[in-house]
Amino acid sequence: MTDPRTQHDQPDSEGEQLPEPGDPGSVTSQMGDEPDHGEDSYVGHDQLDGKVALITGGDSGIGRAVALAYAREGADVAIVYLPGEEEDAQRTADWVSDAGRRALQLPGDIRDEDFCAEAVTRTVQELGRLDILVNNAAYQMSQPGGLPDITTEQLDRVMKTNIYAMFWLCREALPHLAPGSSIINTSSVQASSPSPPLLDYAVTKAGIANFTRGLAESLGEQGIRVNSVAPGPIWTPLIPATMPEEKVETFGESTPLGRAGQPTEVATAYVFLASDAASYITGEVIAVTGGKPVTV
Repeated sequence: MTDPRTQHDQPDSEGEQLPEPGDPGSVTSQMGDEPDHGEDSYVGHDQLDGKVALITGGDSGIGRAVALAYAREGADVAIVYLPGEEEDAQRTADWVSDAGRRALQLPGDIRDEDFCAEAVTRTVQELGRLDILVNNAAYQMSQPGGLPDITTEQLDRVMKTNIYAMFWLCREALPHLAPGSSIINTSSVQASSPSPPLLDYAVTKAGIANFTRGLAESLGEQGIRVNSVAPGPIWTPLIPATMPEEKVETFGESTPLGRAGQPTEVATAYVFLASDAASYITGEVIAVTGGKPVTV
């Protein structure tokens, strides 16, 4: 048995800061302590053999770990990412290819409704089908002053990236999802324990949990399961790109396990929810938080 407190080291994040997501330099290779996506540890067991998955934000962080795990479980993978994140996207695609599966790269901005439709259409056309939709991409920007510092421009970006795109992608995917298919949305511990500097982001994550339950109720009769994963503090490029340096340095230390999580530790939840092992689970929110409670 492995002690979960020490299975991964606390990230060495002193002085860690990156440009905003999508800007040049905001890539995994620029992190002093790169996250563990399971490159050297994840072993597949054919749980998703022959499936096709579409993952937004699939270039880095949790999205990369999910893409890698899905490929090693036997799935072909399409990844959506911002054009400025081509370096990360190529590395993820290479890991998918190394697992012997097809990788489809879809650069674009999910705040664009037409692009969301195009991403689904190209996935089906080029990979032949769609079995798993993972709405993972998100935007956050910490504002130490809370509500007074959250501009309408920021609010609009957060809402469109985290909420609008999820609606659009689910709607476009539905005609292609057969019984047994799965939709997995990424919520957050922020959904039930909102931090004032991330108030706009937290609101969207609570909305994602609510949307998940409502859509699960709607699609159950079609044999399509809808679930959510609520990560806690997971070490990804989004953290040094959107949080102040002093918060980055202590990121995850307040959890009961005393450390930040790694993307590979979250990916297993996405594999489980997409697999037949979760055949009687829908409308659920699975917390992967290092012990922080999620009650939405």
